[in-house]
Amino acid sequence: MRIRPLIATLAAALALTACSGGSGAAGTSATSGAPGVSGDVTVFAAASLTESFTRIGKDFEAAYPGTKVTFNFAGSSALATQITQGAPADLFAAASPATMKTVTDGGMADGEPVTFVRNQLVIAVAKGNPKGITGLAGLAQPGLKVALCAEQVPCGAAAKKALEAASVKITPVTLEQDVKAALQKVKLGEVDAALVYRTDALSATADVAAVEFPESAKAVNDYPIAVLKNAPNKTAAQKLLEWIRSDKGMAVLTQAGFQTP
Repeated sequence: MRIRPLIATLAAALALTACSGGSGAAGTSATSGAPGVSGDVTVFAAASLTESFTRIGKDFEAAYPGTKVTFNFAGSSALATQITQGAPADLFAAASPATMKTVTDGGMADGEPVTFVRNQLVIAVAKGNPKGITGLAGLAQPGLKVALCAEQVPCGAAAKKALEAASVKITPVTLEQDVKAALQKVKLGEVDAALVYRTDALSATADVAAVEFPESAKAVNDYPIAVLKNAPNKTAAQKLLEWIRSDKGMAVLTQAGFQTP
């Protein structure tokens, strides 16, 4: 007579265990599979983020199968203009608050942008520094060919601040629309020096050397990032933003020479 109650108790316990096990499996699946995180994510990012973001994008795709991250790297001011003119994008990472403001003033950001890294300028010169440039004053020597970014580009605005802080006036032979283009002029030997970000010089150590200068501390650029209001894939964009700001994402960025805020 006591067997039946015991059997009933065991059956109830097994049922609860089965339900509990099912719930646990679902929870594990939700964490690893990340439901809702899939599809294409389009990122507009400052040219100086090219190497770091390319790697982060691949890491993100590996962590979230079914996602595809596509980048549009260019000068921040040009990217901001494209966004305000309706170019489809999910996430915008700018090299200055001023260029991000163009997007936020246009009501295109979904929430308040956050600063995720900072960057400083260096003088990029040919390997071995054949012109013997040791600081900003060296850029004013007669006959020296210097490339700068245009003033509306964040690296150009930073260069202007640094040169003013050093009371140095130079006449560049070219004004480029993004920092990679300025660096390329040095790599090709078309100029003797260029003011570029430290991260860009570090990415090209096979071709150029970097000369640090103290005035760069007066022209540090904050890099803000924001999900866009009309993002076609807002869920994945938010998850990618979180990944960029995570320990894994920041490890890639700091290894490239970016500074934490």
